[in-house]
Amino acid sequence: MKASRIAAAGAVSGIAVLALSAPAFAHVSVQPEGTAAKGGYAVVDFKVPNERDNASTTKLEVNFPTDHPLSSVMPEPVPGWKAEVTKSKLDKPLESHGQKITEAVSKVTWTADGKGIEPGYFQKFPVSLGALPEDADQLVFKAVQTYSNKEVVRWIEVQQEGQEEPETPAPVLELAAAEGDAHGASGAESEDDTEAAAQNTAADSGSGDGSDTTARVLGIVGIVVGAAGVAYGVLAGRRRDSGATA
Repeated sequence: MKASRIAAAGAVSGIAVLALSAPAFAHVSVQPEGTAAKGGYAVVDFKVPNERDNASTTKLEVNFPTDHPLSSVMPEPVPGWKAEVTKSKLDKPLESHGQKITEAVSKVTWTADGKGIEPGYFQKFPVSLGALPEDADQLVFKAVQTYSNKEVVRWIEVQQEGQEEPETPAPVLELAAAEGDAHGASGAESEDDTEAAAQNTAADSGSGDGSDTTARVLGIVGIVVGAAGVAYGVLAGRRRDSGATA
């Protein structure tokens, strides 16, 4: 009885922990496909889970940071969804590939053509963007999720350092270190190492062929010597037999 009570209490505690921790994993988030390096371009996925069991997600609005505007934003087509890109004029023009950019994408809105994201499912919305800022460690994208029952959830709270995660946190993209000249130098060193390794391999192959040839010659000589020895032994035996008969 005591063991059963302990097991039951443990099960209840486990369910309670899952119930409390579930909301922390069920919010709109953003993750790069690969690496989002400072100063470069990247493809990122906005992941949108459906948190309701009686409604579908039919709309998603993602607001792009105004403190670090991006000159290039291109959403990938998602079946069953229509994407609309909104641009705004910049207070300070950007320079990209030698050209001045006077406006940047301020928002991307996805609207479902059909049922949207049904209960128990999630959807990814890929976007190619850049150039990523070189003077920031992360980008914050505030998102608004709309359900089929007209409920609206605003994922706009910014995580504060040293504090607990807010109830509706904004998606945050962490930026990796910039890929500098060291990467190219490393590649050159790798090519040199590869060439040297190939030369060593060829040299080893040549020496190996020489060793094989020498071994073959010695083997043949050994066979000849052995055959001569056998022949000599046979002849010697015959002479002895002939002498004894005489």
